[in-house]
Amino acid sequence: MTDGGKNAASVGAAVKKHKFAVFFRIFKYMFAYKWLVLIAFVIMVASNALSLAGPYLSGKAIKAIEPGPGAVDIDTMLFFCAWMAICYALSSALSYILSITMIHLSRSIVAKMRQEVFDKLMRLPVGFFDRNQTGDIISRISYDIDTINASISTDFLQICTSIITIVVSLIMMLIISPLLVLVFVITIPMSILFTRYKSKKIQPLFRRRSAKLGELNGYTEEILSGHRTIKAYNRESTMIDRFDGHNDETVEAYYNADYQGAMIGPTVNFINNLSLSFISMFGGVLYLYQMIHLDAISTFILYSRRFSGPINEMANIISELHSAASAAERVFRLLDTEEEPADAPNAVALERVRGDVDVENVRFSYDPEREILHGISFAAPAGKTIAIVGPTGSGKTTIINLLMRFYDQDSGRILLDGRESLSITRESLVKAYTMVLQDTWLFGGTIAENIAYGKEGATREEVVAAAKAAMIDDYIESLPDGYDTVITEDGVNLSKGQKQLLTIARAMLPTCSILILDEATSNVDSRTEIKIQSAMAKLMNGKTSLVIAHRLSTVRDADMILVVRDGNIIEHGTHDELLKSRGFYASLYNSQFN
Repeated sequence: MTDGGKNAASVGAAVKKHKFAVFFRIFKYMFAYKWLVLIAFVIMVASNALSLAGPYLSGKAIKAIEPGPGAVDIDTMLFFCAWMAICYALSSALSYILSITMIHLSRSIVAKMRQEVFDKLMRLPVGFFDRNQTGDIISRISYDIDTINASISTDFLQICTSIITIVVSLIMMLIISPLLVLVFVITIPMSILFTRYKSKKIQPLFRRRSAKLGELNGYTEEILSGHRTIKAYNRESTMIDRFDGHNDETVEAYYNADYQGAMIGPTVNFINNLSLSFISMFGGVLYLYQMIHLDAISTFILYSRRFSGPINEMANIISELHSAASAAERVFRLLDTEEEPADAPNAVALERVRGDVDVENVRFSYDPEREILHGISFAAPAGKTIAIVGPTGSGKTTIINLLMRFYDQDSGRILLDGRESLSITRESLVKAYTMVLQDTWLFGGTIAENIAYGKEGATREEVVAAAKAAMIDDYIESLPDGYDTVITEDGVNLSKGQKQLLTIARAMLPTCSILILDEATSNVDSRTEIKIQSAMAKLMNGKTSLVIAHRLSTVRDADMILVVRDGNIIEHGTHDELLKSRGFYASLYNSQFN
């Protein structure tokens, strides 16, 4: 065998092994409900047994007619016909019960799978969400899992039913006439070879289809979230053209996958219909030579239809199985994504945090080829306010991400109360901080619930006190339902300034030692900013405060100002000291106020 042939063979073996692993993981979910699966299996066997008894009883009824005109055994014929009707009726009833059982099973599996995916998302690092579109993630938790659900509830049942039907039908045909079974020696290999050939071609097509749908959902979510900006810049036609491009690619991927998959069923059905023609022809020959009776031919033909029917159905669901396999790959890829690194074996939980923060020669890069922070160092003593200023993209937010351990530094040390952050449990480290971000986030619920989100078990009195401290109490009380007013998802029925004030009120509740303000007043007007300065002072009182700001007027009273540029701290000092030095900070400050 040539190297190319060996490589192709090894790739093919790897694909088969991977596909088997995907379906095995799906079956593991079914094993979690083994008793329900067992009940479904028993019902399925009973239903098929009753259904497969029909051709046998039909043959007996025909045998009662075979003596000829005037010699028909009416009683025997009606007896077997009645039993045939009873068997089919019971089989249909059991099939209905089986369908309900499988729906319940698939619902349980999908609920478990969705729960696992959501739990996984909660354990993934921030970097995962920075690298993946929200729409694509939603597509995995909704469309892909729904596709798996459809496969479990219908395809799995169909395959199991088909296997039982094929085996029993083959046995019955061998009992009736081994000679006629030889017909399938020609047609069955033809069906199998064609199905295998097409399956290899359509698997990549369904994988591409799932990927393109995820990309389309991601783009759609991106456009919807930025709809106001699109309207403001009159770019609707441009966005429509781009959507058309994504949509055309998705439609083409769907068409190619479905077209190639749809070719399997009709072709296999044609091959199996050939077998029926051969059986009728050879059966007639055997009947002429008195090697088989008419009732046996009739029974054989009925069993041959039962034998070839499931093969047709299995060929038709090949495309659905490939679609489910591709969807399962995307779901399992998410479930297999590396989670946040576990706490170190000797990690300790912080208690009574003072708030001393020390950063020593820290280097960090999101991309190994491009370093963001180049060995920065600074100290934030407990109770002091440290401002971090600098141009956009200088690394200010990255510093905060490292302090919160949303990412871990490449080298250097970050210390909290003299203890290295990597040796502290993540839970206790996060609880040491309170954050107010520039990007406000509110969930669908009451105003009181959104504020209370900052502290588990917060009382209404604490919520009201926090709102008053954030200067938002008067606005809340003016609403028809006050603190029980329901806000829509992400607070779209509030102004940006009001949402910012609610997030500040939320930050008032926790009793943390370290406060991070990332452009916390960027969404409020100057008058409102002045009003909440005293509230911010109360919030910052006694806490180590790290303030990121572009409005330099908000950091003039900071105990220390760090000027960050291109990933380096180029200046540090108080506001007055930095102005006197006439450096980069002074130029920034003067550019804002002159």
